[in-house]
Amino acid sequence: MTQACVDVKDRSCIQVCPADCLFEGGRMMYINQDLCINCGACEAVCPTQAIRYDDELDGDDEQFIAVNEQFFEGLDISKGGRKLGLIEHDADFVLGLPKG
Repeated sequence: MTQACVDVKDRSCIQVCPADCLFEGGRMMYINQDLCINCGACEAVCPTQAIRYDDELDGDDEQFIAVNEQFFEGLDISKGGRKLGLIEHDADFVLGLPKG
């Protein structure tokens, strides 16, 4: 996920993900790359085009690879994103963005 998802959280991506690798944080959705199978189902339904393959990221969006990784540090994700539901947590970078 990239910055286009911050404060939007449409959740349509979670509905279509066969790997259940998408998780809802406080202000945005996050992709767990360890669980992702790169099927592209979530990319196709994202209304803000916040989801792209890593090699398609450029400019400021490249930092979101690390932002997504940071979100999962120290979290127990033994269940998929649909089962866990909202996690009242965000990566530091996202917490520092102005709300809107």
